Amino acid sequence: MSQDAFAEAPMLFDTDEAPVTPLPSGRLPSYIKDHRKRLRERFMSGGAAAMPDYELLELVLFRSIPRQDVKPLARRLLEAFGDFSRVLTAPVERLQDIKGVGESVITDLKILEACAHRMARARVMQRQVISSWDALLDYCHTTMAHREIEQFRVFYLDRKNVLIADEEQAKGTVDHVPVYPREVAKRALELNASALILVHNHPSGDPTPSQSDIDMTNRIRDACVALGLTLHDHLIIGKSTELSFRSEGYL
Repeated sequence: MSQDAFAEAPMLFDTDEAPVTPLPSGRLPSYIKDHRKRLRERFMSGGAAAMPDYELLELVLFRSIPRQDVKPLARRLLEAFGDFSRVLTAPVERLQDIKGVGESVITDLKILEACAHRMARARVMQRQVISSWDALLDYCHTTMAHREIEQFRVFYLDRKNVLIADEEQAKGTVDHVPVYPREVAKRALELNASALILVHNHPSGDPTPSQSDIDMTNRIRDACVALGLTLHDHLIIGKSTELSFRSEGYL
């Protein structure tokens, strides 16, 4: 087999640059000519840190929409959802409402979102939770902070507090998620776990626990005590911060 048998397939066009269309004044837009090439070169030479969200989003859209100026679409997406992270995590139904967003754009955004989740998860799975606490919080924020409905997860730990399972238990509404303490404890026994950490998000952005959050946590704690399990914490994930039941004295 030849050395370049797996090389990237050639493009249908010599370039994927957007056609240069004169402005009404007759002048050419300064950013169009070789715009994609220059933006890619700047990304490869300087990285993403110095690039604003709209330019990073443009780089993603280059792959989805060849030979078209995607700057206006990048702007529309950011105006609709707020920032790069929220664009990636936006529900498909809301993305479809944005002019210019088709199947290829949605697919590429959701692939990127899945990659981000998997990379964050890899930093915490099969690792001692105490020594990777910041990575655990990053993972929680990456996967849950921008959800529009409540999601409830359980992290199951072994006797050495190594994370052995991360499972979504339930999805709910904008302000409620059904949780069954008996099922949480039963699953811990099935996994031979010794401890667990509860996590859920507040789509409102405010991580302050409700009375139902506190009551549910107490019921799960009681179920754990009865079975010799340890409930380390319950984290509520807001938009930009989180609340720890343990740190706040609820546990």
